[in-house]
Amino acid sequence: MMLFAIVCAVLGAACSAVGAQLQHDGVRAETEEGGLTLRKLGRLVRNPMWLRGFAVLFACAVLQILALTFAPVSVVAPIVVLALPMVALLNARELDLAGWIAVAATSAAIAVFVSRTADTVTEQAIAPSAVLRSGEYVGAGVLLLVLAGLAGHGIVRCVAFAMAAGAAYGLVTVLVRDVTYTVRTEGIADLPLLSLAGLALAFVAGSWLIQLGYSNGPPDVVVGSQTVLNPVVATAIGFVLLGEAGNVAPGVLTTLALCGAVAVAGVAVLARHHPEAIERRRLRREARGRAASST
Repeated sequence: MMLFAIVCAVLGAACSAVGAQLQHDGVRAETEEGGLTLRKLGRLVRNPMWLRGFAVLFACAVLQILALTFAPVSVVAPIVVLALPMVALLNARELDLAGWIAVAATSAAIAVFVSRTADTVTEQAIAPSAVLRSGEYVGAGVLLLVLAGLAGHGIVRCVAFAMAAGAAYGLVTVLVRDVTYTVRTEGIADLPLLSLAGLALAFVAGSWLIQLGYSNGPPDVVVGSQTVLNPVVATAIGFVLLGEAGNVAPGVLTTLALCGAVAVAGVAVLARHHPEAIERRRLRREARGRAASST
């Protein structure tokens, strides 16, 4: 069943890439004259492009649920990062060499991560105390990232909001795993209500934050930012709070940490070398040049 779970997770990553591109186009169409507001949200949910993206992302959610039913969090969660090279393929003409190197490095790091964890991590039931601690830690992280997004502008705001969404979705991954594992092993009568409530709250918060990310930057930067922090948060919770790393040797943990660092660095490079970021820097330099010549 592990192979089935990995296949579902890979297909889910593909759906995530396509859905992100469609929703990004829908958000940009509704926010050409300003940022995303609650008033514009009503128009957004009627936008055909955005609705198609929602349908594709719903399929992604179904595939992720299936994957988490049969595999631990720390195996399934990192695979979502494969959405990054997939969405890059949808925007291939916009990436420069540095961007492609970043995509390749991130993809390779995740492939190594999954291959090393698939045979070593162990399934664990999630205690209610672990759910509460996970919610506290992730909630604090999301708040800090939202504040950073509000204080920043341009690509910085885009990355901050997308990473906040990724942190919220990382918690969603853990809580979905708790619900599906409990139903599979103990039956629906023992459904963890605390995890269900937390799942709904984290999903709504992540969904709003990802739309804010789309309204402030390109789709591959949004996807890259949220799909790197998502598995980082989920895997950290799986290892530290859920005990999934009980059979992982110290050397393997070092390899996993290096893979995570490479993936995060890849997203940082992509954010800086994306054509929109380069164009913004060029426009700022021209504006400073005009200002200096007029004085």
